[in-house]
Amino acid sequence: MTTTAPDAAPEAAPDAAADRSAAAPGSSPWQLARRELRRRPAVRVSLCIVLLFVLMAVGAPWLGALGGWSPHEFDKSAVDPYLGGQPLGVLGGISPEHWLGVEPVTGRDLYARVVHGAQVSLLIAFAATAIVVLAGTAAGIAAGYYGGRTDAVLSRLMDLTMSFPSLIFMIALLSVAKDVNRIVLMTAVIGIFGWPGIARVVRGQTLSLKHREYVDAARVGGAGPWRILTREILPGVAGPVIAYTTLLIPGMISTEAALSYLGVGVRPPTPSWGQMIAESVAYYETDPMYFVIPSVFLFLAVLAFTLLGDALRDILDPRGGRT
Repeated sequence: MTTTAPDAAPEAAPDAAADRSAAAPGSSPWQLARRELRRRPAVRVSLCIVLLFVLMAVGAPWLGALGGWSPHEFDKSAVDPYLGGQPLGVLGGISPEHWLGVEPVTGRDLYARVVHGAQVSLLIAFAATAIVVLAGTAAGIAAGYYGGRTDAVLSRLMDLTMSFPSLIFMIALLSVAKDVNRIVLMTAVIGIFGWPGIARVVRGQTLSLKHREYVDAARVGGAGPWRILTREILPGVAGPVIAYTTLLIPGMISTEAALSYLGVGVRPPTPSWGQMIAESVAYYETDPMYFVIPSVFLFLAVLAFTLLGDALRDILDPRGGRT
């Protein structure tokens, strides 16, 4: 009696692993991400939460209307005027009419305000992230590829921007700017101070890619700088940029919430998670649900984006690249 079958199985596993590792370097960043997302349940859960928040932000007008209340509409019948405007009922006034309860004193529906607050918070976070990624990627590729004086000027500009007390400047600028669109101003201010970090990452990647064989071949073949940058260098830095972008978003959400919490961000009656948390501090003893609900939404959004970004950073190794 022979035992050849058990001996064949251990040999097949290393071969399959070798095939997967051999295929990995030739995979695009999106293919690597999709492959790993199938293997990590926690990342899949985070991705589902992120998609839910994105859908909430995009469909805020329709989702808010499902509750039957506008985020600016007062419901005096939902609060007790003899108890300082405390919500009637348990858990902050949660009822079939108000799914997440109401604000003290005003009676505004928390569900409608949380949903519309998601739209404001994610709009500012995504727009500011887009500014940071576009500006940082362009500056990093230019500094790394051209070198010399271009690299020196852009690197000193990165150092200057990163050494500037950005939070203090944001608070001061947003405090003195009165008659402006607060969402546009916050997006611009947050974006202006966020680009040097990704620019440094892209610059380092570009320095390691610009002398690769395929870049030299394109240069010898007569390709101009623009074609080399867009067709050869940019795909090589796509992995780190994707990972860094996902990690930027939770920081942007937290920054918007912090500025609104300090009273220099989005102003009433426009809802914002940070603004709602700031207003709820005065009621956390008498109506803790008013504090808990926006805090839970903010926590889940930041946590989901952070876990997704960490996973993408592990998958899309910034030190990897084509050889």
